Amino acid sequence: MELYERQRAGNLVTNRPAGAIALSEDLADEILSILAGHPDGISEYQLIQTLKAQGCEHLSPAPLTDKLVLFRTHFKIFNALYRLRDRLRDERRHELLINPLCILLQPYAPSDESGISRQDPLREYYLDLTQLEETTEQDVENLLTNFWLRNEGGTEKREALALLGLDDPGLPLTMPLIKHRYRQLVAEHHPDRGGSTERLQAINQAMEILQRYYGQTDSAKTL
Repeated sequence: MELYERQRAGNLVTNRPAGAIALSEDLADEILSILAGHPDGISEYQLIQTLKAQGCEHLSPAPLTDKLVLFRTHFKIFNALYRLRDRLRDERRHELLINPLCILLQPYAPSDESGISRQDPLREYYLDLTQLEETTEQDVENLLTNFWLRNEGGTEKREALALLGLDDPGLPLTMPLIKHRYRQLVAEHHPDRGGSTERLQAINQAMEILQRYYGQTDSAKTL
């Protein structure tokens, strides 16, 4: 979710409440424990579900169908992930791939570009806790409308299309076509037919992402 376009001019907040920082670190530790058990990576959706199943106190038990709950859950996860990535780099333990479709611990690789990576606007957005504290339900609605419907693009959309095999630039995309391909892949990768549960969950998440872009209207949309 690339919501950093709403980022305020203030960038990073230095006077954060101590409790908020502690919350993030606790959540980061829980996430690290889960990632250690998924050497091939885990999607954000899977990570959220695993944390909830473990009774994580930092995430709301309310359903993610509520847009504000979805935003706050996503923000807390990514805030913790960026803090965790910084910590693992400082400790020279791991590199952390942060992507909604795949969050993955990787071997630590020293790089002269580490200072540049710390200036990532996504990192700055998710480490600015005022974004979490001050974003309202209407703000979220506006963000979704402006980003998903007007821009109709971004890394998560492209990766979701690629996962479903619908990333041909010349392919006119409609919701019926996406659903048809989704049903094909669900049948192919269903665990009852010898498929992978994690692969099926990734397909489901990709479908949820594409629903945001193509489920708003019945008219065809092209890439």
